[in-house]
Amino acid sequence: MTGNLTKAIVCVDDEAIILMSLKAQLRNHYKNKFLIETSLSGEEAITVIEELKNSGVHVQMLISDWNMPGMRGDQLFSIIKEKYPEINLILITGQADKETLNALRNSMKVTAILNKPWDPKTLQSYIDSFDTLNES
Repeated sequence: MTGNLTKAIVCVDDEAIILMSLKAQLRNHYKNKFLIETSLSGEEAITVIEELKNSGVHVQMLISDWNMPGMRGDQLFSIIKEKYPEINLILITGQADKETLNALRNSMKVTAILNKPWDPKTLQSYIDSFDTLNES
């Protein structure tokens, strides 16, 4: 981690190629505005978020896939919302049914739910609208 970045976005997906694509899109658009961290599982994401928080980094956004082995995205969101209610949550999914998505929207205050493949401009607009440490 570089010391001059005080804001982070954590991306979680069990498919490395999707994580690489998401990270590249975010880095290309935001340059050095955010530290972009990736995790291949919900458990790993919790550890990454705790390490960032302990280092004084503000985790702005958690972007997660829904259907992952071990811990689904909604289970991860539930843990994160309890421990860190200030973190905004974006779910990216290609598999969740409408009932599950509606329950997520209502119960966990999910910032956004995007379908795979996601539109980069839509994702960026959600991130921009919830950038609580905006310098402008």
